Amino acid sequence: MSQETVAFTGRRVLLDSASEPGPATIYVDGAGRVARIEPEHRPAGAALDAGDRLLMPGVVDAHVHINQPGRTQWEGVVTASHAAAAGGVTTIIDMPLNCIPSTVTVAAYEQKRASFADGMWVDVGTWGGVVPGNAGDLVPMLEAGARGFKCFLCDSGVAEFPPVDEAQLRAAMAELATKGGRLLFHAEVDTGAAADAARDPTEYATFLHSRPPAMEVAAIDLVVRMCREFAPRVPCHIVHLSAADALPAIRAAKAEGLPLTVETCFHYLTISAEDVPPRSTEYKCCPPIRGDANRDALWAAVLDGTIDMVVSDHSPCTPDLKLHPCCAGALRPGATEGDFVSAWGGIASVGIGLPLLWTEGARRGLRLQDVVRLVSEATAAHAGLAARKGRIAVGLDADFVVWAPDAENRITADKLHFRNKLTPYRERSCLGLVHQTVVRGAVVYDASKPDPDDRFSAQSHGQWIGSEY
Repeated sequence: MSQETVAFTGRRVLLDSASEPGPATIYVDGAGRVARIEPEHRPAGAALDAGDRLLMPGVVDAHVHINQPGRTQWEGVVTASHAAAAGGVTTIIDMPLNCIPSTVTVAAYEQKRASFADGMWVDVGTWGGVVPGNAGDLVPMLEAGARGFKCFLCDSGVAEFPPVDEAQLRAAMAELATKGGRLLFHAEVDTGAAADAARDPTEYATFLHSRPPAMEVAAIDLVVRMCREFAPRVPCHIVHLSAADALPAIRAAKAEGLPLTVETCFHYLTISAEDVPPRSTEYKCCPPIRGDANRDALWAAVLDGTIDMVVSDHSPCTPDLKLHPCCAGALRPGATEGDFVSAWGGIASVGIGLPLLWTEGARRGLRLQDVVRLVSEATAAHAGLAARKGRIAVGLDADFVVWAPDAENRITADKLHFRNKLTPYRERSCLGLVHQTVVRGAVVYDASKPDPDDRFSAQSHGQWIGSEY
């Protein structure tokens, strides 16, 4: 192992979800990996002393839409990774759609990788995509470094990433079975539901009724059936679970021993349909934010382990595509300001999930160890990175976040570092304030710097997570 070069220390260090916070000093080698851990607080000579703040594994956000190349007016790798770093996120895994070209071939994968060079303040990898006709591209993409693959069972919202039918899905899974590739499902299918043209489209309920829970339940029934058919060779994953009505099928599949994992998102756990004001299209996403009783049921599934992990599903766009009142003068002809039905669906939230989850979760019995499990360990394992990330242990990457869980925090515009600041969380009060973020032993964000422009490291320290991992 390379020679130890720096040390990080604190009185409250949480190494993993099975530990208790306690004093520790972590020694990091020249390759940016943990070389040694001593159970003592040794501030003398340390590169960073967290003191009484919590030092824990960095967050791994396994569901982020960076949109580069092709739609960088929505988001780009520099702004996305800055936002991640400011929120204690040390690794982000990009989604294969909303960029142009979609990441559905090795050539597109390599184009994305090249476009990210020198712009990553945190480590970045990507999922590939399954679309009609690309089954033969999947194994080559997996060998190039794609972490797995995502498919849609309904319209994705962008023409470059069409949905797959059952026959196309089976062909893709047969290819993935040869290498044990993971398949992620946007689990909604078309059930014929539609918005009622007689209802006001600027009322959230009009949109909500057009995406009923039955769309998710039917899709998840299909996922479970396909997962069973290809078990154990193709691990399956349900992205952004919204509908609690699907939880019985998920629990039954897990009890059967099927290789099925499930994520939900910060917004489904922290916002209810009853909270959404008229015309506030920053709240629109697919599947939708549902009612308060549904949110309680999702939380019960998080706490009992049915839901394995929590991610952001950061899916931004420009405000005009949201048909948002803030840019009413720039809307396309014929567009209705605040139209939930026609607005782009997606919530911007990369880098602000940690305090959101902790604020809501702590009052429901969530422990700090559960936070590590949900946003670091499980997400790292999901992306095939458990041997490198998600815990603080000898041999793993020195990825840390130093934060104060009980500190008051207001999410103001100056704390939003993603490109378009339109998010339902602006001006929201919560608990939990990130102070430093460390990626492979380098401090990439330091909130103690008085000049906001100096809080990010002058150089990008992030690396591409490819086949070498």
